[in-house]
Amino acid sequence: MVRLELKRTFATLLGLVVLFSAQAQELQGISLSSGAKGVKAFTVKGKELQAPAELPLVYYEVDKKAATSLQPEKKVQVSFEQEKGFTPGYKGKVTFKNTSPDTVWLSNVVPLGREDKAVYITGKGEHPLSRTHLFLPGKSPVNVIVPDNAWELGYTGLELGNGQAVCALVRRDLESMEKATRRRFETVIAPGGSVKYDFYADAYNGDWQQGLKKMFQERYLYDVASFDNTLFEREDLKWIRHTYVMHLLMGWDKFYYDDADGKFHLEEFLKRGQRLYGGDDAIGIWPTWPTLGLDQRNQFDLFRDLPGGLAQVRQTADETRSMGTAFFICYNPWDESTRDEGHMSGIADIIKNTGADGVVLDTKGSSSKELQEAADEVKKGVIMYSEGMAVPKDMQGIVSGRVHNALYYAPMLNLNKFIKPEFAIYRVAELYKEPIQREYATSFFNGYGTELNIFAPGQPSWAEEQYNYLGRTSRILRENTYNFTSKNYTPLIPVTADKVYANKWVDGDKVIYTIYSIVPEGYKDLLFEVQPQEGRHFVDLWHHKELQPEKKDGKFYVEAETDAFHKAYLGTNNEGEVDCIAELPVILKTSLESDMLLVSADKGDQIKIWAGVPDYEKKPLELKPGSHQVRLLDHFGRFEGKFIIQLFNEGILLDENIVEVKPGTPRLTSEVEKTTKSGGKRGMVKIPAGKFTFKATQGDDFIPYPKYNQGRTYQMNAFYMDKYPVTNAQFEEFLNKSKYTPADTANFLKHWVDGKIPAGTEDHPVTYVSYEDAKAYAKWAGKRLPTEVEWQYAAQTPDGRAWPWSAKTDNIRREEEPITGTLTVFKIKGIDPAYANLGNGKLDPVGSYPKGKNPYGLQDLVGSVWQLTNDEYRNGSYDYVIMKGGSYYNPTSSWWYVQGGPRELHYRQFLLRVSEGFERNATVGFRCVKDN
Repeated sequence: MVRLELKRTFATLLGLVVLFSAQAQELQGISLSSGAKGVKAFTVKGKELQAPAELPLVYYEVDKKAATSLQPEKKVQVSFEQEKGFTPGYKGKVTFKNTSPDTVWLSNVVPLGREDKAVYITGKGEHPLSRTHLFLPGKSPVNVIVPDNAWELGYTGLELGNGQAVCALVRRDLESMEKATRRRFETVIAPGGSVKYDFYADAYNGDWQQGLKKMFQERYLYDVASFDNTLFEREDLKWIRHTYVMHLLMGWDKFYYDDADGKFHLEEFLKRGQRLYGGDDAIGIWPTWPTLGLDQRNQFDLFRDLPGGLAQVRQTADETRSMGTAFFICYNPWDESTRDEGHMSGIADIIKNTGADGVVLDTKGSSSKELQEAADEVKKGVIMYSEGMAVPKDMQGIVSGRVHNALYYAPMLNLNKFIKPEFAIYRVAELYKEPIQREYATSFFNGYGTELNIFAPGQPSWAEEQYNYLGRTSRILRENTYNFTSKNYTPLIPVTADKVYANKWVDGDKVIYTIYSIVPEGYKDLLFEVQPQEGRHFVDLWHHKELQPEKKDGKFYVEAETDAFHKAYLGTNNEGEVDCIAELPVILKTSLESDMLLVSADKGDQIKIWAGVPDYEKKPLELKPGSHQVRLLDHFGRFEGKFIIQLFNEGILLDENIVEVKPGTPRLTSEVEKTTKSGGKRGMVKIPAGKFTFKATQGDDFIPYPKYNQGRTYQMNAFYMDKYPVTNAQFEEFLNKSKYTPADTANFLKHWVDGKIPAGTEDHPVTYVSYEDAKAYAKWAGKRLPTEVEWQYAAQTPDGRAWPWSAKTDNIRREEEPITGTLTVFKIKGIDPAYANLGNGKLDPVGSYPKGKNPYGLQDLVGSVWQLTNDEYRNGSYDYVIMKGGSYYNPTSSWWYVQGGPRELHYRQFLLRVSEGFERNATVGFRCVKDN
């Protein structure tokens, strides 16, 4: 409520600004040529602005032949009379009089002509219900929906230069017709007959949409002198403007009640809807037509006679509301011949006994004060929902209505939404006929809802698939609903492509662009101009990806992307694809470090993290605002792909970030458990604190190695590290004192004989141990395994040396040496054998190569055993542990082998995990660290 009140206050202030601006730009006069046939200039703010050339007062067609007031058609006389003192703007009357002996058809009257550089609206083609088009310079005409009482309107917006422009509108005056017959788009005028058109004009500045806004949104097409906004200011009626999916069912539909099992099934129907498209915002039950009139029962009696009577209807309605869905009933104003019962009292009784939240007004394009009052008497907040779209003058008495499906293949752009964005519009769509993705797409493009009318029987197999599409469009509409009810709406912003269209919706600091494409092969390119600003960013909400504006010809553009569709769908209700781009303030802060997602936000009330595209069938991880560290594997398993992070406040999207885990990316799963300060440090070397830049290398990257920490500089704390790898003797002490037994005993200490250390190998590094064995030993000893960064820092020291004994490479290299046959031997060149085992295949006791120690005194870092680190990684397919140092074993006949022998300190090798028994082997050991 607080937000709504703030929005209302802001809207009032904005309205004053708009009013002031409109007055400042008001057209004060038009200079006409002799006989009022042409227009030479316009007076704005006391200054006369010349027309680009002499303009006709009107363009028109007689019997489909073009004519203008400057070049009139001989059969029709055109005259004009200004209405003195009219304000705001300019008004006059254009009279068309048939002076011929023939009946003529007058149509397509357009003010100021049809200039190539002008934007104008008039008819095109022969469609019986919708032939009104918006003509834009250099673009294909766009079929538009206009109010039901304005099919014949003509409009023009014309730039005059220096940011000044004029707009003009003509409307047929029905009361003026003499010896004339009204048709939807034409006036049929008999000899001597006439008809008058009201001519309105005014000035504006800015883009062409500002002229359209003045005539349609500010002046309501001159349907009313001043608009009564009372119903729209009622808090109890505002809820309908934020709803987007509705189903209407007949009372005998099996989704409502099935006489075969004697059960009600509406709850199951609604739960299916929640899964597919987030649920119905409203559902209506219709038990009247086409059975009304079969006997004397009236429309209200049929509600009373539904299974279980009104008590059961009430129970069903209550259950529906508990699921977040409003319950609508229907009203048939034409029911006058059945049992007599006052309509207002009858509808009030049904609302009272069912708790209905809304009423579908059959056959009506408007409501009445009496209907709303009858509902208000028994329950506040009941919505009147007309079958047809209310025209501007009737919008004062109703807050919602439909785009009727009698208008098949509805025009893409609905200018009724532009007239009053907070008027709740639903496009009626029917499932049984055909796939209807276009219905969902164009409703989304226009920022309003879809009514699924399932009166006609049939549940086609493709319905669920397209319901999922409805779920995607409806989610965006719901999560950005204040944008779609804002008066700051601009239709058809300039775009770079033909047959791709974009609307702009602004609410405060958030901007939404809805995009509709009829390009069958899909579209992916820069589409419209933007103004990048610090602290703001662009997100594709349909494909969930961050967008970076690109500069072209000195301007910035963002890329739009629409999916392809089969070209056979063109011209059908299954055509088209959409996109949606948001310009959002930067509120969320996110980063991904291996598997750790860092998220923080200081606004809103909820953070949602999704694995993949948000979907009503999925559950996100939900967090409160603040700072969070989220291990993705813990919450989303091995999912690889996009992770969508969204910030909400009361269900409204505030910000969105996207991070991506590419398939095969290794993610760190291990955690470092700090050791206690107690316990001895015998046999350990202190590693001082310091700064260290981590850089790692590896061999074959067929299975990817981690890259997230490459080149990262760490501030290392001091810690202790074992001077040597853990020996057989040390491990035996652990077993004796801890009584440790591994869960998987396969290959455990395989080199021991009958569980005993072979004589003479007590000081050899322990091998045939698993990652779990090594961690168990470390925990018993009050230590832990080192991370890869810790192992490498301790081994390389801050100078980043490649080998323990020298910061220089000393020309150490691996070279091929051909031998007999086809084999090739790979030998290490440049290492003195006194510094390390070069891969002779024999394991040495620890401390056998004291010359090979590093500056901290660590020995056997290379060429002894591969040394396990704490770092365990997981990708979508595999798990592995990182090892360091190389080993005493170096197979030489092929590069395809794991390359052993002494390895550079920055070199890493994974140990692929299958089972503990599989990963225990003769070349892998470990050493431990202890926190300072």
